[in-house]
Amino acid sequence: MSDRRFYEAPVDAAKRSAPAALRNVGPIGDVLAQWLPSHGVVLELASGTGEHGLAFARRFAGVAWQPSDASDEASASIAAWRGEGPANLIEPLRIDAAEPDWPIASADAMVAINLLHISPWETALGLLDGAARLLPAGGPLILYGPWIEEGIATVPSNQVFDMDLRARDPRWGLREVSGFASEAKGRGLDLADRRVMPANNIMLRFDRR
Repeated sequence: MSDRRFYEAPVDAAKRSAPAALRNVGPIGDVLAQWLPSHGVVLELASGTGEHGLAFARRFAGVAWQPSDASDEASASIAAWRGEGPANLIEPLRIDAAEPDWPIASADAMVAINLLHISPWETALGLLDGAARLLPAGGPLILYGPWIEEGIATVPSNQVFDMDLRARDPRWGLREVSGFASEAKGRGLDLADRRVMPANNIMLRFDRR
C-alpha cells in the first residue's frame, strides 16, 4: 500500500516515531474535534507508527479508535504504543486499502493521514471503495496531507516534494483534489469541507450519501 519508513525512526524495541506526527497531531486533532462523531468506531487507515492513534484515542474518549496498517513493522509499533493507551484504543488490524477484503464490517468514520501521496493510485481508489462499503449515511471519510488543487498555485516546497516522491516511486505523488473528488462522488461520497493546515497541507472531509 505505502512505505513510510523514510519518515520514521526507531524509539525502542518495536516502537517507531515520526517527527511529523508529533508536529501535526494537535492541529489535526482540532479539526477532528469538529468533524468526528461523538461515539462509534473510527477506522484509521495506514496508522504508521501508531502515535496518532494513541493521541486521538486519549483525546476522543467517546469513540473506539481502530488503527490499521498493511505493514508488519507498523503493526508492531502500533501495538507497542497501544500499551500506553486507554481502553478505547483497539488492537490494530491488518488492512491494505488497495485490497477489496478488509477484516472489519463497518465504521462510523474513517481517517487517513499522509497516505495517498506515498501509495499507488489503486490505494486511493481502494480507500474510496472501502468507505463506500463501511460508512453509514452521513459518515465522514477524513483525509490529511499535501494535495494539488485546481485554481490554487502549488507552493514550491510541495512541487519539490512531489518530484522527490515520484523519483522514489513513479506510482507516488501528490493527488489532485478534483480527480479524487470525482472518483469519490461516483461512490456516493461528497466533498463536504476543506481546511487549510500548517506546512502546506490540507484536510478534506467526504460525507457518505
